[in-house]
Amino acid sequence: MAFVGKLVARLPEKILVRVLPHAEMLKFLVVGGIAFVVTTVLFFGIKWTVLPQHPVTANILAVLIATVLSYVLNREWSFAQRGGRQRHHEAALFFIVAGIGLAINQVPLWISSYVFHLRQPNVSLLMENFADFISGSIIGTLLATAFRWWAMRRYVFPEPVVTESLPTPAVSDSKSAPRD
Repeated sequence: MAFVGKLVARLPEKILVRVLPHAEMLKFLVVGGIAFVVTTVLFFGIKWTVLPQHPVTANILAVLIATVLSYVLNREWSFAQRGGRQRHHEAALFFIVAGIGLAINQVPLWISSYVFHLRQPNVSLLMENFADFISGSIIGTLLATAFRWWAMRRYVFPEPVVTESLPTPAVSDSKSAPRD
């Protein structure tokens, strides 16, 4: 993400001091923002064309596609400084966490669609799409993002990568250290 590096290089030092301790979270949120846009575009694209009667299914498909993109970006950028797991184990845990996040994401949309019946003919097409956006894309995404942030750091990418540095030999000053 060369663009981000250039952007960070232009930030004043006062801001950098406050931002850098939260760099991992900010990267996670940028990846989440990208995944959000992908999910929203795919969700409404699928809902308006292929699955107009099945908004939850359309949202699940959109989230699944965005999740694959999210794994790659989180692994290679957001949590690049973390490790502790073999890649296949890490990927399996990522998709388990993402699956739970997917379920969490669907709950508000399901409630909006099937409990409050914010579907046509009960409401207008505009109101149905507005309710789907608020419940599925906003509320569901916020709930799932909070869960994913916690679970990614706790289970998927648990440990910061520690770079082993060679111990620096103690420099003794022969004049100040008396010898026996």
